[in-house]
Amino acid sequence: MAVDQVVRAQIAQDLWDAERSASAIGRPSDVYAGLDVVDAYEIQLINVRRRLGAGASVAGHKVGLASEAMQKMMGVDEPDYGHLLDEMRFFESVPVDSSRLCFPRVEVEVGFVLGADLPGAGCTNADVVEAVEWVVPAIELIDSRIRDWEITLCDTIADNASSCGWVLGEGRVPIGEIAVADVDAVLHRNGEVVAEGNSSAVLGDPLTAVAWLARKVEGFGVRLRAGDVVLPGTATRAIDVVAGDRFVAEFAGLGSVSLDFI
Repeated sequence: MAVDQVVRAQIAQDLWDAERSASAIGRPSDVYAGLDVVDAYEIQLINVRRRLGAGASVAGHKVGLASEAMQKMMGVDEPDYGHLLDEMRFFESVPVDSSRLCFPRVEVEVGFVLGADLPGAGCTNADVVEAVEWVVPAIELIDSRIRDWEITLCDTIADNASSCGWVLGEGRVPIGEIAVADVDAVLHRNGEVVAEGNSSAVLGDPLTAVAWLARKVEGFGVRLRAGDVVLPGTATRAIDVVAGDRFVAEFAGLGSVSLDFI
């Protein structure tokens, strides 16, 4: 059972207003019982198109729910995805204003920059290896416009997979020079280790997440293109953010990336 286009438009507007006012809302899935995954992706696209119409451009995509633990928690058997827009990019040299966010968290990711377009249907890990130009150290900033992160799968998908932005470190490693399925990562907050993990937590291999993403988005008329940034999922648990925090993520063989909050 789905919802109609009027309801989709209303949910999209509610999420749009929540993001811009940094004032979270209740779960749309509680208000609209018929909301399903297809609805949720279409709602996500309504707000993406609105931002594109205002001058933003698509810089890439992110994969969410890429670990077995997160999928079990959500009661699903595959990840989800969201759009990364150019206006969502953060930089190591510019602190993030946390007052503009609802419930921010950081995730540590082995990111990719594509040097060639990916196929859609039938995309394999080998195709991803061929297309990736650089492996990069990344932090994704996630934020839920749904109150207290009390989300269902449909809620987070509609909310652009709870994405808020990302930052890349300076490191650039050719994919043939690093075992992307076995990268140790450590996250420091204000000088203390708060999370540790390995890239194998991402579906066993981040390449698997990217191949899944390429196949999935084709069904919505989207392709992964040369120059796109792809964040395949986090190697560690997500960590809450408060004003004044400084995060540094270190990746074995890949370098580091930092993000500051005010």
